Amino acid sequence: VGQLVDADMNKESTRLQALQVQQQLGVQALSIANGSSQSILSLFRG
Repeated sequence: VGQLVDADMNKESTRLQALQVQQQLGVQALSIANGSSQSILSLFRG
C-alpha cells in the first residue's frame, strides 16, 4: 500500500507541476499580448 501511495503522490506532484507551468505560460502570453496592443496603440497616438 505504501508504494502505491508514493506512486500516486509522485503522479499528482508531476501533474501539479505541469498545471503550474501551463498557468505561468498563460500569464506570460497574456502579458505579451497586452504589451503588444499597448505598443500598437502608442504608434497610433503618435
